[in-house]
Amino acid sequence: MSVSPLPAARSIAALREAVTDWRRHGLSVGLAPTMGALHAGHLSLVRAAKGACDRVVASLFVNPRQFAPHEDFERYPRDEAGDAALLAGAGCDLLFAPERALMYPEGFATSVIVASVSTPLEGEMRPHFFGGVATVVTKLLLQCLPDAAYFGEKDYQQLLVIKQLARDLDIPVEIVGCATVREHDGLALSSRNAYLTPDERRIAGRLNLVLREAIAALRAGAAIGAAEAETARKLALAGFTCVDYAAVRDAETLQPITDLSGPARILAATWLGKTRLIDNMAV
Repeated sequence: MSVSPLPAARSIAALREAVTDWRRHGLSVGLAPTMGALHAGHLSLVRAAKGACDRVVASLFVNPRQFAPHEDFERYPRDEAGDAALLAGAGCDLLFAPERALMYPEGFATSVIVASVSTPLEGEMRPHFFGGVATVVTKLLLQCLPDAAYFGEKDYQQLLVIKQLARDLDIPVEIVGCATVREHDGLALSSRNAYLTPDERRIAGRLNLVLREAIAALRAGAAIGAAEAETARKLALAGFTCVDYAAVRDAETLQPITDLSGPARILAATWLGKTRLIDNMAV
């Protein structure tokens, strides 16, 4: 069965006109923000939104404000036509694909900073990142004003940051976290997986296995510090070229913990050559 081409809005006015028309007919709206280079993980967000809402908007915008100068903004994969076809097949109703000048016009001078939960882990490694994410997501939420917006748990700290900003700024949108989608060997799906060489890809599949081993050890009574050190050691032995962090943290605040008396998460960021991989799991 053929799928009709996905309508696209290029302006905030066109986006709001479509959403207003849906609202006029009593329809609920879900938003799935993306940077394109779509994979099954992104499409799972669209399907989750479609399962809960009458209409779904997917945004496609490679956000320059979350890339440092030395990072991969210029080479980040882009394929709007291919992405639009995938979104249409997943049940998306509208693509919002703004240009950079629309999102950050001349004279744009505002940044959204979420303190505390953005500070550790990724905040230490990429101090520019969450300010860029929080600013663009705030804009997308206000531009669309959906009933709910859907984000993957693979970027767990990002999910917490977005939940915090929606609460703090009284944005009337439910922020929904969706389970990480994985490849056959358990590697978390990521657009940056395409950067991996065949040899690196074989090593990458060990990341989730090492985290699972750490969870088993923690549940068997291993001390948190020892489990973190052992996780970093195993990743290095597996061939990962650098480990930014391997940490067990409080699942809501990402602060260090000394025991598993409350919900906890293990999070890791590591490198294979020039490709940075992250993953996390509930302990």
